[in-house]
Amino acid sequence: MKFYTNIFNKIISLENLFTAFDEFKIDKKNRKDVMVFEWELEKNIVELNRDLIYHKYKHGKYSEFRICDPKPRMIRKATVRDRVLHRAVFRILNPLFEPSFISHPFSCRGKTRVVVVRRTVA
Repeated sequence: MKFYTNIFNKIISLENLFTAFDEFKIDKKNRKDVMVFEWELEKNIVELNRDLIYHKYKHGKYSEFRICDPKPRMIRKATVRDRVLHRAVFRILNPLFEPSFISHPFSCRGKTRVVVVRRTVA
């Protein structure tokens, strides 16, 4: 098993948080909550960074809304601040874990238990 150091510092770095916001906002630029967060982007990112450094970060409340596409369901959405942090964590951890994942996910349609067993036995 590999041992990684300074992961927390990489996640909470200002560079990573700003890049995470840029990646997060793709296709979301015109959403009100994203525009409000971006209006004071530097302040919001520095505040998030400071809360993480001093272990004062608390995940915000989720907003709920209903969609009917293609079937009715409730969606719970984290705040922009929290979603930026989610993206920042993903950016650092994904390259570390992805290589160890199997290359044949069986959670898709057409991938039955029989296929999984055959693949495992082979």
